[in-house]
Amino acid sequence: MKWALDRYRASSAWATLSLATRRQRENIFRRVIETGGKTPLTEIDDDVIRDGRERRAATPHQANSFIKAMRAFCAWCVEEKLMTKNPTSGVKLLTGPNDADGFHTWTQAELDRFEARWKVGTRERLAFDVLLYTGLRRGDAVRVGRQHVKDGVISIRTEKHARGKAGELVAIPILAPLAASLAATPTGELEFLINERGQPWRKESFGNWFRDVCREANCPGSAHGLRKAGATRAAEKGASERQLMAIFGWTTGKMAQHYTRSADRARLARDAAQLLLPVQATNEKRPHLADGAGENPKIAGKSVE
Repeated sequence: MKWALDRYRASSAWATLSLATRRQRENIFRRVIETGGKTPLTEIDDDVIRDGRERRAATPHQANSFIKAMRAFCAWCVEEKLMTKNPTSGVKLLTGPNDADGFHTWTQAELDRFEARWKVGTRERLAFDVLLYTGLRRGDAVRVGRQHVKDGVISIRTEKHARGKAGELVAIPILAPLAASLAATPTGELEFLINERGQPWRKESFGNWFRDVCREANCPGSAHGLRKAGATRAAEKGASERQLMAIFGWTTGKMAQHYTRSADRARLARDAAQLLLPVQATNEKRPHLADGAGENPKIAGKSVE
């Protein structure tokens, strides 16, 4: 296993991955080598992969990251004829406590708490506003700056995908809350977001810092959870799949459909709930009959045709 992983990390397949993905998977493979580096490749089957997932099941996102890393590695092994089949193909990802990717989507109450704790003009609030009102991932949020702005619109090509594909070019108008935050907060010469030393952030360091900032505001969220909150808000206000794809840089409609379906389901439920109410009695008067006829038209000695 160690020998194959060393070869994989020296391959063109590894080189095409983004720097952030390589860093993340280096940590995963380091642990794999510590626990099973001497294991022959012929002994790596779906049970071994599943056991590795279950050992990480307490943190579903880490378990899923392990499976994704091993899928790519084993696919390379098959291509290089080091394995006859990919043992990860039948192993499913875990579903997290809040979402399939393990990231909690911020609620409106949490958004309100953060804004109450960190006022406009603080670095913390600017980071929050950049993430929420642009929909950028943290790796792009720490890169975006004045050089990307023209006529009040941010135009930036997003980071490379985990599979090595080029990022998408997105164009995002600077909304009023973000404009106010930018005007009130010190920024870098190129990047909007800077650390306490006035230097640009590395995305990993930024993610850790922002998580601590969230805890201080009594919010369980993360940078990625804010992106999801923005997508949820847009979908609930009627954004179409194509509009969501344009904002968030998704190349397919799969993620957009997730948010629009959820929003449509909530909207339909609100409307349909009214059908559960009892039928209200009307105040309309019954047709007037002959005096004393009551409910029987023949009581008064007359017939009603």
